[in-house]
Amino acid sequence: MYIESVECPTVEFSGRRFLVQSDETLRAILATSASHALVNRQKSLIDVDGLLGLDATPRVDPACEEQRETKRAIEVVARATVALRDSFDAMRDGNLQLGKLGSVADDLSDRIDASPDIFLKVTRLKTKDEGTYVHSLAVSALMMRLARALDYEESAVHELGVAGLLHDVGKLGIPNEILNKTGVLDLEEKRLIRSHPDVGHRLLKELGKVSELTLDICLYHHETLDGSGYPAGLKAARLTPEIRLATVCDVFEALTSARAYKMPWEARDALKWMFDRGHLFDKKLVLRLASVFS
Repeated sequence: MYIESVECPTVEFSGRRFLVQSDETLRAILATSASHALVNRQKSLIDVDGLLGLDATPRVDPACEEQRETKRAIEVVARATVALRDSFDAMRDGNLQLGKLGSVADDLSDRIDASPDIFLKVTRLKTKDEGTYVHSLAVSALMMRLARALDYEESAVHELGVAGLLHDVGKLGIPNEILNKTGVLDLEEKRLIRSHPDVGHRLLKELGKVSELTLDICLYHHETLDGSGYPAGLKAARLTPEIRLATVCDVFEALTSARAYKMPWEARDALKWMFDRGHLFDKKLVLRLASVFS
């Protein structure tokens, strides 16, 4: 059987997305307090339903299942928000906790894979003080979901997830009164906002340990295909598929979130707006992202 995840504390069984190939692995799972394991029928090499004596189309109460998924998503987002805040605080002291960020990315990936719509809805429950953190969580999850839909290798999906968590780290130095301002930003406030890719890139570079991909996404996630983005005004030819992917997910999350200065858009409206602006965003990626929510 191919196991996507085992619902138990990671200290008991940390494996996820693996093929059960021995009785020893099976006994290790059974020895935990796990309530259940999520089995991927398509990736399993045996008839899982026949082995377990299950109906191939089990009856599930949609309302109860949605409540369970919502509860799990709320718990994961709450834990991830605290972990990301702690990680950002540690970065101020020169300590980059990549291991913790990797675990956060894995948890987010599980939740958005289980139910993209519910996950996105839960991330909309953030408070103003949580805005930057939950935005980064949501962008990270969207990047991983989109990358997996594009058949990226799992190692690359994981790396993109960490890059998504760190893409807005440069906002650490911007006062909340500017980030949450409801009125029009003045020139100095705009300059501060637009400086966050450079600030974040510089911080990550000084801390070391992060990949070039993560550095590029931090620096270039506000670039657009026609060169009208910032900070470098790069055009399409110089924007890698991963930077384009990050940009699409970042803009989609921003459009569908409530901000101090705007109401949230419906996902379909945000996707249409982005698709109609093919001079800014990669249309193929917008369409593939739309398929995640169809």
